[in-house]
Amino acid sequence: MFFALSKLLWFVVHPGNLLFLGLLLAAALSFTKWQTASRWLFRCCMLAVLIVAIVPFGTIMHHQLENRFPQNPPLPDEVAGIVVLGGVLSPSLSAHRGEPQFGTAVERIIEGAALARRFPDAKVIFSGGSGDLFDPEAREAHHAKSVFQALGVSPARIVFEDRARNTYENAFYAKQIAKPGKGTAWILVTSAFHMPRAMGVFRKADWQMIPYPVDYTTRKSYSPALTFNLFGGIDRLASGLHEFIGLTAYWFKGYTDTLYPAPIT
Repeated sequence: MFFALSKLLWFVVHPGNLLFLGLLLAAALSFTKWQTASRWLFRCCMLAVLIVAIVPFGTIMHHQLENRFPQNPPLPDEVAGIVVLGGVLSPSLSAHRGEPQFGTAVERIIEGAALARRFPDAKVIFSGGSGDLFDPEAREAHHAKSVFQALGVSPARIVFEDRARNTYENAFYAKQIAKPGKGTAWILVTSAFHMPRAMGVFRKADWQMIPYPVDYTTRKSYSPALTFNLFGGIDRLASGLHEFIGLTAYWFKGYTDTLYPAPIT
């Protein structure tokens, strides 16, 4: 229920969809007696378009999220296992094309494979089911085997978990597979902007992980600067907003230990 509701809610609050719906409503109202409201709504939408195109809200959000956990953390000499979160491949397109097709965050698999080669005795779990509400049988893990093999890691070493549809289920199903011993070192690999939510979920599952963020989209030191890029602005804003909404929703749902998880000092 939570999975379906989150997908439907995001469709409504996506910044691009909100702007489109606002303009559509303004156009519809222009044919009614509410023409004054139509003009004001149109002006508000145009102002929002201008602000999103100029002010890099999304990049600011990404920078905050990506620097929450340190890059290239020190790793112990012995590692029990590595968990690589999905969100890399397009399972539906991969199925239709008959070979892996990448969406975004390919660094998750690349760095996960590099860690697997670095720690040859570590157990490796790739967790990626179907995040598609309308195509639940298109599962990412089914198409990841050949990618790991191409990167020099035998698929026989890896457990491909294919049921998880979101971050909460990543932790839930991966822990069932790993059965981590107390005090053992496990590495969690995911995109830097997604690491705060992922770490919060794994900690709530009573599984202490070493965060290994990858897939950076912002500089280490970032000074916000005005720009003019509407489509890029909407895309970045949507991505950052999606993550902060996810953090809030997971905290209210009790899936994370804190609202904005941070490194334990």
